[in-house]
Formats: sequence, structure tokens, C-alpha cells
Amino acid sequence: MLYNTYWVRFNHPLFRHADAVRNTLVLFEAARRAGVRRIVHISITNPSEDSPLEYFSGKARLERALIESGLSYAILRPTVLFGKEDILINNIAWLLRRLPVFGVFGDGVYKLQPIYVDDLAALAVAWGGVQEDVIINAIGPETFTYRELVTTIGRLIGARRPVIPVPPTVGYWVGRAVGSLVGDVTITREEIAGLMANLLYVATPPTGATKLTDWIAAHADTLGRRYTSELARRRDRVRAYRSN
Repeated sequence: MLYNTYWVRFNHPLFRHADAVRNTLVLFEAARRAGVRRIVHISITNPSEDSPLEYFSGKARLERALIESGLSYAILRPTVLFGKEDILINNIAWLLRRLPVFGVFGDGVYKLQPIYVDDLAALAVAWGGVQEDVIINAIGPETFTYRELVTTIGRLIGARRPVIPVPPTVGYWVGRAVGSLVGDVTITREEIAGLMANLLYVATPPTGATKLTDWIAAHADTLGRRYTSELARRRDRVRAYRSN
């Protein structure tokens, strides 16, 4: 049994989507040669090899490779993860605690369905114990527009802020400026495009049970108190995780 969660969030001089695809293909082949019978693979909602976004096209290529490998498989397609050590939800809260207003890309009505990381792990373990080949959208029980997500986080952590629409290009450059201040990549053009194309939403029943609103309410005092750096984790995973 192999549980594969390996991937990269964006292209960077230290790592690229193409590297992640190539390395995962090697991993699949090594698993086959080693006699691994089943792979549980973490993908993404709405992957497509025709997508202009490398994140989604790369995930689609890996799904096809796994399906064609002859191995038994379960492909899980999560959207946004939340839980201890998450990045997106924490850093939205971090920004809300520090900025007088919060800008959303465009109208902010594109949707997300966050799933609790422990629910995703339980789903992976459950499907690792059977032999049926499946592709499952791993989504939580609550659906938010991006604007609603930001507003909900602000309300629950006690940092209500005006939420204003901004052109995607403006939002990108503001995010880049914040990234320069904290030494990280806070948002990419591809991530903005994926959000606004509704690629983090699917019209299927939830597979996770934990509500994001309940989880935030339980962690309102600590969520967003410290910035979570993607690049810090890539450079030194032990030190970065200890700091959080």
C-alpha cells in the first residue's frame, strides 16, 4: 500500500510542477516494481490535461498514469484543506488581524468546499483497505463563496473587516508585496485563476463531516496569530513546523 500526497503548490526556483510530475511517475513505477498492490493518491478537484494551469493539468496527467498503470487505485480529489498547520485559512486570518480592509479577486462569488485534514486522512485510510478502483471528490460539508469564506473567518476570530472587490491583477501585486515582507509566496496568478474559474468547487455530496466554522470557532484565539510560510517549510521542514 502506498499513500501518495507528494506535490508542490507553485513553480519556484527550488521546485516546479514539472519536477513533481516527473518524480511522482518515478514513484508510481517504483511502487509497481516493488510489488505494491494499491495506491491511494491525493489529487485535486477538476483536474484536466487541457487546463492552462499546470497545477490542474499535472494532477490530471498523474491520474491518467495511475489509472493506466494496472495498479489498484483510489484517487481522492480535495479542494482546500484546513486543520493544524494549514496555510490558506491561517494566512487569511493573519491578514484579517493586520489589515483594515480585505480585498477579494473580482466579485468573490467563486466557491470553495474546505475539508478537514483529519477527514481526508480517514477517507484515505478507509479506501486503502479495499480493492475497488475509485475517484472521489474529497470535500467538506460547507460550501462558501470566497467572499463568504473571508467574512466568516473574520467574524469567528473577532476581526471583522470590510471586504472589497479588487481587480485580480491588483490583488496579485498586493499579495506579492505581502510575500516580499514575509519572505514567502502568498498567492500566484495561477491560484487566482483557479479560484476564479471555480475549480475548487464540485457539485457532489460531501465526504468530510467536520465543519470549517466549528473548527475555526474552536481555534479562534490562535488562528492567524502567526504567518505560515510555504517556503520556510520547503527549506527546513523541521524548524518551520516547530515554529508553528
